[in-house]
Amino acid sequence: MRPIVIAGNWKMHKDLRASEELIRAVRAEESSFADSPVQVILCPPFTSLSRAADLLRGSRIHLGAQNMSEHNEGAFTGEISWNMLRSAGCSYVIVGHSERRQLFGETDGLINRKAKKALANGLTPIVCVGETLEQREGGETVEVVSTQVRGVLEGLSGHDAGRTILAYEPVWAIGTGRNATPDQAQEVHSHIRMLLENMFDARTSQRIVIQYGGSVKPDNARALLSQPDIDGALVGGACLDSSSFWGIIRSTPP
Repeated sequence: MRPIVIAGNWKMHKDLRASEELIRAVRAEESSFADSPVQVILCPPFTSLSRAADLLRGSRIHLGAQNMSEHNEGAFTGEISWNMLRSAGCSYVIVGHSERRQLFGETDGLINRKAKKALANGLTPIVCVGETLEQREGGETVEVVSTQVRGVLEGLSGHDAGRTILAYEPVWAIGTGRNATPDQAQEVHSHIRMLLENMFDARTSQRIVIQYGGSVKPDNARALLSQPDIDGALVGGACLDSSSFWGIIRSTPP
């Protein structure tokens, strides 16, 4: 049975002091989560990672980063390597978020190289895919998402694919207040699951966690997370408040 994984992507929010306050607020409610099988990941900005690791020590909550370089080290001003993330206490990293694709021109090939670099060095990549509103309205969702999944997982063994988390995040639902209906999200997740079976095998397909991302909130989380192929959420704005983040976690069906 696949785990439910809830990851909070803080994006470019929270300086060091605000990060400390939010982590303490999240941890204050952790006792209510003691018996839950849900895996929780926090992804604060780079400047807060080391301090976040200190504050999460002894916790069941995992630490992730929002991006990483495809390179080990070198003259890449402003970039962050896997080793820097590991040494700061990270065990997860988001790669290929739609904002990285749209604003910074990241391609499936680059995202694929980042995912491989993460896997080779002890980090679990959360690899994002998803269509724009224009693509959805043009009936291109399946084609676009299929192309992205094939591209970002190209060359991975079944073993490594099984260690990867995918996040389906329709671009038109991110930060817009709109979200895919549970049926719309399940339709795409089911397609991804079948595609993974064709790319690898049935066992690998059933092992891969596929999160949904796109305006997930406490009031819609249960309906989304009740779908058979939705294995968690990549949460944006709602994770910046501990109450709403815990509201999503508590919405996970038993």
